[in-house]
Amino acid sequence: MPRPPLDIQQDSSPSPSREEGSILAGIVVAVVALIVIALLAPAAHAERLKNLVNVQGVRDNPLVGYGLVVGLDSTGDQTMQTPFTTQSLNNMLAQLGVTLPPGKNMQLKNVAAVMVTATLPPFAQPGGQVDVVVSSMGNAKSLRGGTLLMTPLKGADGQVYAIAQGNLLVGGAGASANGSKAQVNQLSVGRIANGAIVERAVPAFQPENGILNLELRQGDFSTADRVAQAINARLGPGVANAVDARVVQVRAPDGATRVGFLAAIESIDVVPAQAAAKVILNARTGAVVMNQSVMVENCAVAHGSLSVVINTQPVISQPGALSGGETVVAPVSQIDMKQEGGALRIVPAGASLAAVVKGLNALGATPADLQSILEAMRAAGALRAELEII
Repeated sequence: MPRPPLDIQQDSSPSPSREEGSILAGIVVAVVALIVIALLAPAAHAERLKNLVNVQGVRDNPLVGYGLVVGLDSTGDQTMQTPFTTQSLNNMLAQLGVTLPPGKNMQLKNVAAVMVTATLPPFAQPGGQVDVVVSSMGNAKSLRGGTLLMTPLKGADGQVYAIAQGNLLVGGAGASANGSKAQVNQLSVGRIANGAIVERAVPAFQPENGILNLELRQGDFSTADRVAQAINARLGPGVANAVDARVVQVRAPDGATRVGFLAAIESIDVVPAQAAAKVILNARTGAVVMNQSVMVENCAVAHGSLSVVINTQPVISQPGALSGGETVVAPVSQIDMKQEGGALRIVPAGASLAAVVKGLNALGATPADLQSILEAMRAAGALRAELEII
């Protein structure tokens, strides 16, 4: 039997034109490019607010005191050269009921006068303990094995806030004999862990009119604005207000809820703004440190070094026999000056820290020479950064 003809229906919808296809392909390529750029771009790192700000009024307080270290193994102060050690020891013995005969000078070698320093943390209460550092102020050879006698530690207002006493821990070691001496680390400074007991508490900080000031550790207008926005988004509008580039004012509740309020603020994540371009130069060590915002423009740099070598040798002038003259030694110096060639090199523009480092390394300069080059580049307008010498 003959098969019936197939009923083929053609699609009447118009086929896409070539222009529409090219437009669609361009859109796809653009989307893919944006995705690749987003994946390759460095992600902004969010930090907790605890790492970015400090609460004004909540701070440490330095303490200082004068005391005596006893029990040294003949390594203490020489009392004839440090009379204040003997005077302090006489005053301490008088308070303990020991009276020395008049006109008698003590020749001691196991006592040293020291300065005791400590840091009183915020909210410290009586009975708490803090670490102390004991430093010799006389000519003691070593504080190793010594014991610090009871020493009051005072604050800036002259009040006693802690009492220090205990055995010293000295990290150094040394020995000497017959004019030879060997020493490792420092022997005139020791430390006592939990060596001071707090006797007086610093008055607790009370905000005025319920306003707390959060101080940024690095002043920046953009970061201050982001901190205020993050706090308002978390705790409600109007809670925080950025006053300037460093201070953000926060309205805190009253009573016991203030601790929970500050705890909630410390846990907020904030993305700090990118720091300003800066190059740090250490004039003493020659170190050069730059952050990721540093950029350079196209410039040409010629760098060369000049060295001077002086070589001195003695020349002996010997008189003739039976001439009655004297032998004379005269120094003769030879001076050589060498100057290495400094060809003009091009430093290409760099928009990233890696490109800047690569361009500067091409100069082949030492870190000390690099400091002068960077200063000259900044003066020429080729270095887009602030130079800071420390």
